[in-house]
Amino acid sequence: MADDLPNTLWVIHLAATLFLVGLIWVVQVVHYPLFAHVGAEQFHGYWRGHTRLITWLVAPSMFAELVTGALLFAVRPPGLSLPVLVLAFGLLLVNWLSTWLVQIPLHERLGRRFDPATVRRLVLTNWVRTAAWTFRGVLVLTQTYHLLRVSLQIEQ
Repeated sequence: MADDLPNTLWVIHLAATLFLVGLIWVVQVVHYPLFAHVGAEQFHGYWRGHTRLITWLVAPSMFAELVTGALLFAVRPPGLSLPVLVLAFGLLLVNWLSTWLVQIPLHERLGRRFDPATVRRLVLTNWVRTAAWTFRGVLVLTQTYHLLRVSLQIEQ
């Protein structure tokens, strides 16, 4: 069982990251741009519903990605590149910092009142997270390919 822990952590990390890559692209190209088209009168209810429902998807996934990302430093699968792990974790921290320091304050502002300039800023600044998660997705997929090759060589 303990031998499986590094690989289990990696699979959970991979799943969380890839889920978040897909989710951030839907938010970036569908949800956030639609904020500008809801209209001031309907916006608060739409925003409140979006925020309440998206949190059920984002929060556990981001938490799983963070926890498994940190644990992988202590329990690394054989062949997992430490420099790539450091880079990927750095991008993970970029996402968390952007979420807490930029996106959440913009959402709080929109929760108080609709403002088209704030919606534009939300869309524009969210490209940081979109790029970081996309790059993370490429890194974890590349490392997964490498780990599979290492695993297959060990078994031979």
